[in-house]
Amino acid sequence: MTTLDLSRADTDTSPPATAPAVGAATPEASAVLDVLLSRQSHWPLTEPGPADAELDLIVDAALRAPDHGNLRPWRFVTIRGEARGALGDLLVDLACARAPGEPRSAHAHRRQKAFAAPLVIALGAALSAHPKVPEVEQLLAAGAAAMNMLNAIHALGYGGFWATGPDSYETRLHDALGFAPNERLLGFLFVGTPKNPGQPPQRPARSAHVREWLPPQLA
Repeated sequence: MTTLDLSRADTDTSPPATAPAVGAATPEASAVLDVLLSRQSHWPLTEPGPADAELDLIVDAALRAPDHGNLRPWRFVTIRGEARGALGDLLVDLACARAPGEPRSAHAHRRQKAFAAPLVIALGAALSAHPKVPEVEQLLAAGAAAMNMLNAIHALGYGGFWATGPDSYETRLHDALGFAPNERLLGFLFVGTPKNPGQPPQRPARSAHVREWLPPQLA
């Protein structure tokens, strides 16, 4: 993106793995696993978005993420309604600043990115100097919180999409959203109702990603 490139980690393009056996899982556990195994990124998204009570649940799920040292690094900024217009104007400004020789009209379409979903959540991490919790672990805690949010969004019947790109690293956007100097902007969650149901997610074969380690004496 010159604003948001909408890249994501889960492209869902690999052949599906064999369906996992749930063994003696209870119906409740099976229902939870069904939600987790059916989640996928959705784009585009439209109204309606989560109501306030549902958004509270999404945030509560985020706040249950693993957190070494109990540092609570999670910072979220919600953008919805008319505020998306101001965000869109800023995205155009940023694109123009990166290409000063081009007319503003060449970047006007960037404004629509802010309206790509009824709810946009800016993801942030407050980083602390800690003798036992390195920065990378604090960033991982923020990533885990974002994944919890995506799972909660899916469980509530909505679609979510995690986008990053150059705008996420712009100081001007960071400051405009009110993040503190020690807080890092990590991207945006777009949240709403999927326009299209989409195909069932295809996941890569587990064997391509999992191996068991055995020490030499047990090999």
